[in-house]
Amino acid sequence: MIERRKLLGLGLGVLGASAVGPMAAFAQSKFSPGADPIADLLMKQDMGAAAEGMADNEPPTPSVPEPEPTRVISREPRWLKLHNVHTQEKVEAVYFEKGAYVPDAVQALDKVLRDYRTGDVAAMNPKLFDIMAGLASRVESKSHFQIISGYRSPKTNAMLHARSGEVAKRSLHMDGKAIDLYLEDVSLDRLRTAALDLKQGGVGYYPVSNFVHVDVGAVRRWVGS
Repeated sequence: MIERRKLLGLGLGVLGASAVGPMAAFAQSKFSPGADPIADLLMKQDMGAAAEGMADNEPPTPSVPEPEPTRVISREPRWLKLHNVHTQEKVEAVYFEKGAYVPDAVQALDKVLRDYRTGDVAAMNPKLFDIMAGLASRVESKSHFQIISGYRSPKTNAMLHARSGEVAKRSLHMDGKAIDLYLEDVSLDRLRTAALDLKQGGVGYYPVSNFVHVDVGAVRRWVGS
């Protein structure tokens, strides 16, 4: 089993002191364990720049989403390796342990996923981290997720929307509920297939811009440029 302190220390060390400040006050509800969208996957799996400003034309979320089946919460540690292609920052951390999200690790992930244009940091939906952890496990990737776009401030999203019709006016990126990414050791089409197989939210495929969009909205799919 991965020792949390060693892994977390490694990730935060790469970020440096300027990347992760003093511990922010976190709402208790954010880290309370709820539905666990990848528990079954994590327990069954064997152990074992980028496009500038391109974004997602997110299809509307249905007003009545399908109910999710009840899942057993796994207490096994979950970890992520992220690399922001715009800032060159990296983080590697155990973000979930003993049945709960780890606040300082989540803070570090949020920092790397900030709006790099404005510097605004927002609380990302932790279910996104679970989707990424599930993807890494399914495709057996050993590399960092290459992050094209995480959080987007209203100012940034408005600018991108004015520039391209593929950018939703009210993008889920603005709510910390979407990420555009790719893996250097996994083909884009394989990553897309793995994301679709998870059935945990929206999946957009952008083969020209070389990224896959994942979000925590309703299960849906689309193809962009």
